[in-house]
Amino acid sequence: MSDFATQIQDALQPLADATRAKAMAAYMKGKFHFLGIQTPARRQAALPVIRAFTGNPVDAAVELWALPAREYQYVAVDLLRRQNRRLTAADLPALEALVQTKSWWDSVDGLAPTIGAIVAREPQLVSRMDALIGAPDFWLRRVALLHQLDWKENTDTARLFDFCLRCAGEREFFIRKAIGWALRQYARTDPAAVRRFLDENREKISGLSFREAAKHL
Repeated sequence: MSDFATQIQDALQPLADATRAKAMAAYMKGKFHFLGIQTPARRQAALPVIRAFTGNPVDAAVELWALPAREYQYVAVDLLRRQNRRLTAADLPALEALVQTKSWWDSVDGLAPTIGAIVAREPQLVSRMDALIGAPDFWLRRVALLHQLDWKENTDTARLFDFCLRCAGEREFFIRKAIGWALRQYARTDPAAVRRFLDENREKISGLSFREAAKHL
């Protein structure tokens, strides 16, 4: 195990709270083991170690992903976000592998903006997003839907709307929710465009997606 992973474990383990861990595991439907550390305390403890990190962020994230407690995956997400400018197209396959490992909304939604930032810097990667929107794994489709969340006025509106329509008929809750979230986020930048899209496609979009998208319109 790397020094980084050991230092993260040493920083977090003293903060473990068994009672809180039980509640956190229950909230995640028993899918993961938790140390029982809330986000502010976890970030405060991990930040000095993350700030001092000089290794390969993807390798470190993969190592943290292999550890049993869910908080270590959260630290990996925070590390990748902080080290994002060091990531390139070559790292995308490894990030997609993380998306598909120990998958749930918390980890996937943490990775999606990091992937989106790489795509923003390397526009040729939009073709990969075009492939992911048709991926068999719905978590990869969710990443494709959400990768532009932080793009604001740089959002490729045609692609966003196309992706939403391509997934509009799906019954998977996490896809329907992602459609609504992606549209609601873009509505902060161009509410008229989102309102028009919803009006034109009301019969195609699920009630959940519509309600989420229109929440602040």
